[in-house]
Amino acid sequence: MKVVQFTIPVAGEYSVIVQEDVQHWFYEHLHRHPETQITWIIKGEGTLIAGNYMQRFKPGDIYVLGANQPHVFKSDPSYFDKRKKKDVHSISIFFNPKGFFKSILELPEMKTVAKFVDSTNYGIQAHYLHQDILSEAIQDVKTKTGAGRLSAFIDMLQFMAGLKKWKTLSTEITEHAISDTEGLRMNDIYQYTMSNYTENITLKRISDVAHLTPQAFCRYFKKHTLKTYVNFLNEVRVSEACKKLMARDYESVSAVAYQTGFSNAVTFNRVFKKVTGKSPRQYGKEYAQNVEY
Repeated sequence: MKVVQFTIPVAGEYSVIVQEDVQHWFYEHLHRHPETQITWIIKGEGTLIAGNYMQRFKPGDIYVLGANQPHVFKSDPSYFDKRKKKDVHSISIFFNPKGFFKSILELPEMKTVAKFVDSTNYGIQAHYLHQDILSEAIQDVKTKTGAGRLSAFIDMLQFMAGLKKWKTLSTEITEHAISDTEGLRMNDIYQYTMSNYTENITLKRISDVAHLTPQAFCRYFKKHTLKTYVNFLNEVRVSEACKKLMARDYESVSAVAYQTGFSNAVTFNRVFKKVTGKSPRQYGKEYAQNVEY
């Protein structure tokens, strides 16, 4: 059986490491590493969990995940179906702000960049208007080697530091607040929830997954995510509902509610609006208009 780790050091002898992944699905377990990670999703869809934040990811998205920030790019279930023959593609750049790269960030000329790197601790997402130019910069870093790669990377960071429309993801920094053992436990909770969200997941059922009593589980989950488990479960279900609405893969809003684990359409509408700020119909309508535009 494959051993799952929570803290995964990125292999490399350089201050800037580039990793291109073309595979059937993204690494599916919650994990962290000392390196800050810049990821461009070229191909693939699913759900990103970064710290206590969750949202769908899609081709074109560019994220900066903070050093030691727990995260997972969970591919949609269809990617695990061999009959569909789907795959994913991404390019990630890793650098350790407290490792080899630390001395560079401490230079007076790098003050603006260092401040930007500090701001990534919560995880950030690039605005869609900047995706094209940032993806070109990532490609440029990838194609360079040696000092040329380092120079191109510093230029990219300098440009990123000047952008104003970053979206902050998590609401807390968990750099040292979670142990490896707790991280693996959170992975079990997330994996079970994202695989069984359509079912009636009781508190007893999920606390058994975490090997805790129901009372201890509630305290544990709230401590590490700043939200209740019910809120997290609802976010998973709404995320899946958004996917169906965007793909127009539904017969009615009520059908989407039942297919994503809600017991009735009234609850679904209320929870959906609370999570997204829009009703399901409004969400689907606005997405369709943007696509057509």
